[in-house]
Amino acid sequence: MTQTYDVVVVGFGYAGGIAALAAHDLGARVVIVEKRADPGGISVCSAGGVRCTSDPAAALAYLEATNAGTTPRAVLRVLADGMSEMPQFVAALATAAGAIAVVRSAPGNYPFPGSDAFGFATVDDIAGFDSAAEFPSVRGSPAGARLFKVVLENVRRRGIEVRLACPAERLLRSGERVVGVSTPSGDIMARGGIVLCTGGFEGDAGLQRQFWPIQNVLSAAIRTNTGDGLRLAQSAGASLWHMWHYHGSYGFRHPNPSYPFGVRLKRLPDWRPGDPWRDDVTMSWILVNRSGRRFMNEYEPYMQDTGHRPFEQMDFAAARQANAPAILIVDEPGRRRYPLSAPTWHDDEVATHYREASAQDFDAAILRRFDTVHDLAAAFDCPADTLAASIADWNARVEAPSPDPWGRPVGSRAAVRVPPFSAAEVWPIVSNTQGGPAHDERQRVLDAYGDPILGLYEAGEIGSVFGHIYVSGGNLAECFVGGRVAGREAALAAKNEGRAT
Repeated sequence: MTQTYDVVVVGFGYAGGIAALAAHDLGARVVIVEKRADPGGISVCSAGGVRCTSDPAAALAYLEATNAGTTPRAVLRVLADGMSEMPQFVAALATAAGAIAVVRSAPGNYPFPGSDAFGFATVDDIAGFDSAAEFPSVRGSPAGARLFKVVLENVRRRGIEVRLACPAERLLRSGERVVGVSTPSGDIMARGGIVLCTGGFEGDAGLQRQFWPIQNVLSAAIRTNTGDGLRLAQSAGASLWHMWHYHGSYGFRHPNPSYPFGVRLKRLPDWRPGDPWRDDVTMSWILVNRSGRRFMNEYEPYMQDTGHRPFEQMDFAAARQANAPAILIVDEPGRRRYPLSAPTWHDDEVATHYREASAQDFDAAILRRFDTVHDLAAAFDCPADTLAASIADWNARVEAPSPDPWGRPVGSRAAVRVPPFSAAEVWPIVSNTQGGPAHDERQRVLDAYGDPILGLYEAGEIGSVFGHIYVSGGNLAECFVGGRVAGREAALAAKNEGRAT
């Protein structure tokens, strides 16, 4: 059976929901198709802060500095301008859903020009909202769940049609124009356009092997983001940008194969170089590679984004990855300071088996305890003398304190001295990918020659603009800003009966 709408949105996370709202509010008849049996994707696991700004020009300067020429200025300008509208936009969505939105100041992660112009728009409260009851297959930030609940409620209140368990399998074309998608239940045609909001490919190991310089990267929360939208766009001739770039850190692999995700480590506060250190923030662990040596700053300014990068180094003489897996080591006072594990997921099966598991339960399953450093070294096939020397050097730098060759901040350091010692392998973890089909300032997917593919738009993670260094909350901002732009563009195209606009 073939059905026709003005706009077809593929994927129902933040970007898909916002694109559908924008198109509907311009009078378009909209349908959202989502491959999962429930909405939310990885959005519902997010930290829930939409980047906003009081100064679009300053925000643009920051975005240009962090993207290092990988994204056109016109595209970044639309994002920066859109960020200035986010406080009012998120507040309006929240009010319509019976929620309360707030804005707090939060500078960019690095002291580039324009850093101080940023903030976060978040949903602070929803009366009577129980995230566990609303999203039983999700474990993540309560703020992310609240924000997605607001988007979901706005979609519901407008009566926008949503088809769950309905993957888009192929794009349909008429000449050079994309005119619809095929699904298991039939073809769905779009007068104005298809908006791809399918997320990235953090759940697809094959794509990662082709595009990333490192292997065995674990998804932090989801296995259904498998690059579906990327393949759809490629089938229409899409150009790709910064496919190497992903947002991620490092963490544990659970010893039980039934747990398929990487287990992120405790989220410690981000810090900006040059700012005073908070006295109440201490990282309890160090990392060493298989040679028994530290190889990185375990606490970079925005560890959740760049913590994976030192794991990419190869040891070509040994024909193996030099630092993956690494070994996390913590002493007994450090282990007791706080739980190390901070698992997240959006997965029915994992939720069924691990819903009641605490962070301490994860620690108990993952960490191995040793009475001596030599016992620890033997267990991980690590040179004992080298490891002992590395730990001694670390402890001396904690006591002195003296400069750390890897740049670990003085205030973050804790000694590794008191047995028993706890340890576990750590691996690079991907929270979400940043590479994908390129788009212009109107969210139109571009072909290999930089021309728009008629009838095809995208928003959110699938074609993220962040091509070098990420800004926290930036993906959420482009879900909301890009979703609004893409939904409007497709709706306007429908009003023009599908003609190029």
